[in-house]
Amino acid sequence: MTTLDPTPSFPPTTSPARESPSGDDDWPSWATRWTQLTFTEDDPLDFDPEFWLDVMRRSRSNATCLSAGGYMAFYPTRIPHHYRSRHLGDSDPFGTLVEGAKSMGMAVMARVDPHAIHADALAAHPEWAALDEDGQPVEHWAFPGTYITCPFSTYNSEFLTEVSREITREYDIDAVFANRWQGHGISHSAAASRAFREDTGLDLPRGAYDADDPAWRAWPGWRRRRLSALVGLWDDAVRAVKPHVRFIPNLGSVAAHDLDRGLVEKHYPLLFIDKQGRSGIEAPWAAGRNGKRSRSVFRDRPVGLITSIGPEHPAHRWKDAVTSGPEFATWIIDGFAQGAFPWFTKFKAGVLDTRWVQPLVDAFTLHAEVEPLLSRLSITADVALLDATRSTGLPHGGENLDGQGAYQALVEAGIPFEFVCDGLITAEQLDRFRVLVAPDVQRLSDEECRTITEWVGRGGCLVAAHQTSMLHPDGTPRADFGLGEVLGVHLTRPARRGVRNNYAALTGRHALHTGFTGTTRIIGGTAIVGVSAVEDAVVPFRFVPDYPDLPMEEVYAREAPRDPAVVLREHPGGGRTAYVAFNLGEVFWEALQPDHGHLLAETVRWALGSRDTVRVDAPGIVDVAVHSGPGEVAVCLVNLTNPMTMRGAVRRVLPTGPVSVSLPLPAGARLASAGLVVRGEEVAVSVSAGQVEVVVPSIEQLEVLHLRFADADAGHDQQPSHRRDDRQAQHHAPPPGSDRRGADAP
Repeated sequence: MTTLDPTPSFPPTTSPARESPSGDDDWPSWATRWTQLTFTEDDPLDFDPEFWLDVMRRSRSNATCLSAGGYMAFYPTRIPHHYRSRHLGDSDPFGTLVEGAKSMGMAVMARVDPHAIHADALAAHPEWAALDEDGQPVEHWAFPGTYITCPFSTYNSEFLTEVSREITREYDIDAVFANRWQGHGISHSAAASRAFREDTGLDLPRGAYDADDPAWRAWPGWRRRRLSALVGLWDDAVRAVKPHVRFIPNLGSVAAHDLDRGLVEKHYPLLFIDKQGRSGIEAPWAAGRNGKRSRSVFRDRPVGLITSIGPEHPAHRWKDAVTSGPEFATWIIDGFAQGAFPWFTKFKAGVLDTRWVQPLVDAFTLHAEVEPLLSRLSITADVALLDATRSTGLPHGGENLDGQGAYQALVEAGIPFEFVCDGLITAEQLDRFRVLVAPDVQRLSDEECRTITEWVGRGGCLVAAHQTSMLHPDGTPRADFGLGEVLGVHLTRPARRGVRNNYAALTGRHALHTGFTGTTRIIGGTAIVGVSAVEDAVVPFRFVPDYPDLPMEEVYAREAPRDPAVVLREHPGGGRTAYVAFNLGEVFWEALQPDHGHLLAETVRWALGSRDTVRVDAPGIVDVAVHSGPGEVAVCLVNLTNPMTMRGAVRRVLPTGPVSVSLPLPAGARLASAGLVVRGEEVAVSVSAGQVEVVVPSIEQLEVLHLRFADADAGHDQQPSHRRDDRQAQHHAPPPGSDRRGADAP
């Protein structure tokens, strides 16, 4: 690979550097509430820094990200072709807020955006621009007269490197944050074409995506390696100026599982998810899902969720608009309950609408109140959902619908769960959990199938559905299930889609029939797989053979139930397996028929058996996260109940309750105390047969049930019996002897 040259092709700044403090290398561990302000060119005309410093103070923000430069500079830069806001004059809005934030003890991140340049820069440096397949500069799709940069040109490797050095020298910052730095589409610039040919021996891909084209197959890996080299170049450059400063590019739509692990461990002290809100029928629990995803890949890195106070819509860019307070507050709260610290972003310093301020302050204040407790605990769960990242190309493609439905069913059932990412299936990962749910994880390697099978042999429980393990990682089909032996099923007929009028009949007597009293059948799937079951399996549901759905006089079954729809097995080592031969999660998500959600939840509960677990029963929809530590447990209950639950935006949150919480009493322990953190009061508890039962009277947006345990005889703390996530508590705790929680934090 060609080495990127960090030496700029223009003179560096020669002004004396401002006096720099020693810096705090540990800032990523305590910077947990972020205010981001993105300036617009006209902001210097009527910039009100006191308003923004007051927002930071009231929201108890302990970190801020502020627009500095790149496409447009909001400080008096001295670098040629670094475009300054034409209204900047003698002002320095970036520097003013840096000074104000530092006076409150906050961490400061300088935002740079290298995705576009102005016409004068293009004229002076045509090599900086992205080129189309005809060799012409790519004009900006939204702002004609500006041009898209090539991420593999000297614009990034030289110009942006020097911009980052200048900001680091001149200002008391802790990090540089790059937005839209990865390019837009394929640039056919000379630099990109030459580097791709040198590294792969191929010409850059052209035209529409073609899976059979070697160039298209080589492109994703080459792009990732080249961008990874840039991250290292930039991070090394700013750390050479001030060792505590880090360069942390925005991941944008790139999920954590797409990143090179070595790159993250060296250059990313913390991760940010730029998923600023939801649209369409995206569920409000998607905020928590984003946190779970990143934590499932990098369990030792703090992760933050970037939330916009404006509405998010893929087709409409209402960047000056304000969405409803309950909507973005719900997004923030569900995110931090599931382990993603909050970051809000506002576009434009001018404030046209102040209705967002108080809901933002309230949500951030909630985080500040519960953080001292949650920061010393780790998120735990007995159940994990296997994330099908290979099958969907997440996050660049759409969400896996089977995964969507499984997620919704588990949330509705009040079952706490975490993620395991396909591609990272190891014995260590699986041993954290008792049940693994694979709703339609089609692509699994032979090694991953062996790892899962061995885990079941050690007592693990697998709930799989539809085409799970039917494909190799490269998408080629198997003749039979990769997990067929452990599931006790073999393929007799390939998957069929577009099935109509399909039903699954209850057969025999089984605990899985609980909740289906009064019916002999439930709706089946719209895609089904023909399987046979091994002799020692139990088949509590069988498909009713297809029959017509018109004319109405012909709508009746001609044959008795026959093919297995659900296959269960109990294994000698204590493990259990369940296989559902249709698209259970997908059809639940699309049709939202309660029987499908109930079947999935009851199958998970059957897999858990009598083993201890946390259970939550609520009249509304409550997202649950269990945080555990030595001698204590905190159950976060996020109320998602609202008139528009399955379609944004949330107009108002409907209080829900009473909410019942049941969890095991640690062996040899007694309950020492029980309280509701948000309400700030004790709560009544009953203990029976080793189970702790608590009723939370009602929940507005969030409640945290905090239980402490002591040794039954000596009063020593006991460890609750929940599986632990390896996220280290110190990543969210302020450093000893200092208060970094905001200027007015207690």
